[in-house]
Amino acid sequence: MKTKRFLLATLLSSFTALSTQAQHSLTRLWSSEASLPVPESVLYSASGKALYVAQIDGKAGEKDGKGGIAKVGLDGKIIAQDWVTGLNAPKGMGIKGGKLFVADLTEVVEIDIKSGKIDKKHEIEGAKFLNDLTIDSKGTIYVSDSDTKKVHAIRDGKVSTYFEELTRPNGLLAVGSDLLIADSGSLKKLTPSKQITVLAEGMDKSTDGIEQVKPGEYIVSCWAGIIYYVKSDGTTEKLLDTSADKTNSADIGYDPAKKIVYVPTFMKNNVVAYQLK
Repeated sequence: MKTKRFLLATLLSSFTALSTQAQHSLTRLWSSEASLPVPESVLYSASGKALYVAQIDGKAGEKDGKGGIAKVGLDGKIIAQDWVTGLNAPKGMGIKGGKLFVADLTEVVEIDIKSGKIDKKHEIEGAKFLNDLTIDSKGTIYVSDSDTKKVHAIRDGKVSTYFEELTRPNGLLAVGSDLLIADSGSLKKLTPSKQITVLAEGMDKSTDGIEQVKPGEYIVSCWAGIIYYVKSDGTTEKLLDTSADKTNSADIGYDPAKKIVYVPTFMKNNVVAYQLK
């Protein structure tokens, strides 16, 4: 009897170990037409049942007025390629109170979603390369500047420098009262008291977008064409690597209900959707 119990316990232990080590994967669902000029960021909108795509349509660091925002359907069909025009090098986006906020090189642009019109532009003094943007549950907007190595905050229309001492911050994600930062190959957590810890490291240096799959587990994209799954223990799985054919994976969007990852391919000018398993 003891032997049988021991064998059963061993089998259960082995099964549990295998389950915890099970690999996640991405399966390609669709790709949009390659008519989105330099898509850098995708934002999934559950209420709008659409994707907002930031199109640089020029160089990532130039004020040329060529940039804009496109609306793409959840089936990959382009609804409105020129939904918003006249931006410079738009990148990260967030939604708050019927407004779409966009990081646009040196300012955060506020767009009325219903009309598609630009309402305001929040200039970030000293900014050089605003990159990603996230909004917390209290409505505070955070935006990273990869060149000045800072994260700024906008509260009630007032801009301030929220944190410095970073390597090259890009992706941001507000989770509860914490702020996650993709910083040159590492995923970091910043608390309200400005205590910073490293959740995961050793990823490609071009870390870009962050999305939460469930508490403690995240997907991190890298501009070079790599996407990682970050586990709660800090270990990472490589979900996708399209770097060999020079297909980028910039600032990803995510549908948490259906577990679909939306990848802007930058130089390939389209968005590709993947099912996460």
